[in-house]
Amino acid sequence: MGEVTAQRAMLRHFVAQAFSYDKPDHLAVAVSGGGDSIALLHLLAEWAAEERVRLQAVTVDHGLRPEAAEEARFAAEVAQGLKVKHTTLAWGGWRGEGNLQDAARRARYRLMADWAKGQGIGTIALAHTADDQAETFFMRLSRASGIDGLTGMQRRRMADGIAWVRPLLMQERAELRAYLREMRQPWIDDPSNEDEAFDRVKARRAMAALAPLGIDAHVVGRVMDHLSQVRSALDFATHDHALSCVREDRGDLIIGRRAFSEAAPEVNRRLIAHALRWIASADYGPRGMKLQEFLSAMLRGRDATLHGVRLLGGKESFRLTREHAAVAGTRGVPGALWDGRWRIEGVEGEGLIVRALGQDGLLQIGELPADAPPRETLSASPAVFAGNTLVAAPLVGFGPATARLQNGRGDFFTTLLSH
Repeated sequence: MGEVTAQRAMLRHFVAQAFSYDKPDHLAVAVSGGGDSIALLHLLAEWAAEERVRLQAVTVDHGLRPEAAEEARFAAEVAQGLKVKHTTLAWGGWRGEGNLQDAARRARYRLMADWAKGQGIGTIALAHTADDQAETFFMRLSRASGIDGLTGMQRRRMADGIAWVRPLLMQERAELRAYLREMRQPWIDDPSNEDEAFDRVKARRAMAALAPLGIDAHVVGRVMDHLSQVRSALDFATHDHALSCVREDRGDLIIGRRAFSEAAPEVNRRLIAHALRWIASADYGPRGMKLQEFLSAMLRGRDATLHGVRLLGGKESFRLTREHAAVAGTRGVPGALWDGRWRIEGVEGEGLIVRALGQDGLLQIGELPADAPPRETLSASPAVFAGNTLVAAPLVGFGPATARLQNGRGDFFTTLLSH
C-alpha cells in the first residue's frame, strides 16, 4: 500500500469514527468549494454509500465576493458527480454594521440549521481541520481568551437543534490536499485566505514562524485537548455547585448567598456567565470587566443589570431575572416561542399579541397573589393583550392562558454540561 493510499485509508477511518457513537440516518455536509470541504464531501459520499446513510450537501453564498456564486456552482457540480443532492442557500443580511466575519459566520450556521430542520436532517458535518483549530487558538490567545476560548472547536456539539460534527479536526490541510490530488479532484482556493487583513491569515503566518520550535498544528491540538480536559473538570464542578446553591423559579434563577460564596471564584464566574446566557437565551455571554463588576455587585448585595438580565439583591439570596427593557419591544402570538424562552398556550383570538406585561399590565392586574414573583420579574414576563387590554398574565394566574418555559438553550442545569 503506497503512502497516499494509506493516507486515504486513515481519512476514511476518521470519518467513520466521527459517526460511530451516533450514526445518523440522514446527514448533511457543508461545502464551500475549498479543498477541505471538497475532501470531506468525497469521504462522506463514500462512507454514506457503504453505510446506507442519506447524504445531502449544502453551500451558503454570502454574496460578499464576486467569486462566491461560481464557488457554489462548483460545489454543486462536484456533489452532482458524486450523486449527492446539493442546495445553495443565499444570505443578504449584511447591512455594513458590526463585525462582518462574525455576522457571516452566524448567518451561515443559522441558515444551515433552518434548512436542515426543514429537510428532516439532525446532523451537519463541517470540514474544519487541525490547521483551523490551531489558527483559532492563536487568534484567541491574542485576545487574552480564557480557558473556554483556548479549548477551540469541539469535534461534536449541539446548537440550534443540530449536531455539528467535525470529522477532520485532527487532520492537517496538507493531508486533505494530498487526498484530493490522488482523486484528481480540483478545488477552489478562497483568495481571502491570503489576505493579511484577516486575523486568521495573521495567525497562519505566526504558526509558520513557530515551526522551527516544533510548534505545529498537532502540537497545538494536543495542548487544546489538555485544556479541554481542564474545562470539562470545571464544567462538572460548576454543575455540582449550581445544584447546591441555585433553584429555578418561573424562569428566574435564585442563588443562595452563603452556598454561592463557598465556591472558587472561577467556578462562580462560570456559573453566573452561564446563568446570564440562559436567562437571555443568548449564544454568548458577557466577559471581562463587565462580568466581574456584576459579580462584585452580587457579593455586595446590590442590584445590577447586565446582558439583558437584572440582579435583585437580597439578604439570604440573589435573584436573576429578565430585564424589562430587553424585551419591551418583543412581540409574538399565542402558541409561538416568545423571547426564545416562553410559549403561551390556552388562549385564542384574532389580534391577540404576546408581549412583556410591563407596568401597564401590572396596573390592570391590581393586587398580586401572595406567592407572586417580584414585580420586576412580572414586568418582563410574557402576557397576552388585545390592543392595550390585558387578557392573560400566566405567571400570576390572571386570565385563561398558561405559560410554558421552553428555553431554547434547554434546562439550566443540563446545559451547564452541554454548552
